[in-house]
Amino acid sequence: MISKVLLGVGFLMALACAKPSRIPTQPGTAATLKVMSFNVNFGLDGDADSLAAIRNADSDIVLLQETTAVWEQHIRRHLGDIYPHMAFRQCCGAGGLAILSKGRLLEDEYLQASAKGGWFPAWRHVVETPVGRVQALNVHLRPAISRGGSVFRGYFSTPSVRRKEIDAFVASLDDTLPTIVAGDFNEDSDGDAVQFLRKKGLRSALPEFRPGADTWRWQTSVGTIHSQLDHIAYDPRLMPLDAVVVKRGHSDHWPIVATFVRAK
Repeated sequence: MISKVLLGVGFLMALACAKPSRIPTQPGTAATLKVMSFNVNFGLDGDADSLAAIRNADSDIVLLQETTAVWEQHIRRHLGDIYPHMAFRQCCGAGGLAILSKGRLLEDEYLQASAKGGWFPAWRHVVETPVGRVQALNVHLRPAISRGGSVFRGYFSTPSVRRKEIDAFVASLDDTLPTIVAGDFNEDSDGDAVQFLRKKGLRSALPEFRPGADTWRWQTSVGTIHSQLDHIAYDPRLMPLDAVVVKRGHSDHWPIVATFVRAK
């Protein structure tokens, strides 16, 4: 929902056509880790199609943004049988975060928005997974809207805010653990936050496999605008086998799913 503030600048954020740098690969006998990231939209509590999208993806870890207390009730009721380990934190309207996991949640650290201009918190977890212990950082970065409410000005003024946000959040990471940083980045793969992670050795999986895939859309009076605002970034201790967009649910965001094995 919060991403609709990008209305009117979607054409500036459209991804350029590019060839994928990776080809989907079968895991063979190796254990896999499947991760979903999904901004469920805080105004669509309990959307049945979104719940079905989460269930059918059958991921090991699900990182959600824009959850609410009502969303939590629906998720626990409808998905508790496949995700015995869940945690929710509600905040500041659209700032709710959640993790659903098949494996135990071993450690967590809730990170308040400390960067100047940041809106939402982040949440780090250490999780038991089929590939061993992995830390997952769930983020929802500042949307492209200025302090005065201008979308046009926000497009140019907020990239540095998102970079400062991600800089502050990744400072909490444990360098000894395989790492996932995922969520609603409110920017495409050329954005400052995504490029900051790349310099830190974390790469966004989706543009490697499907560089032109949209994860967000919004209907306007002149047509639908769209972009790739959601990312699942991974560090070199994990190797991606595939990353896809699941075009299901009524949120303005679609869920994305990436599958990994432990890198040799």
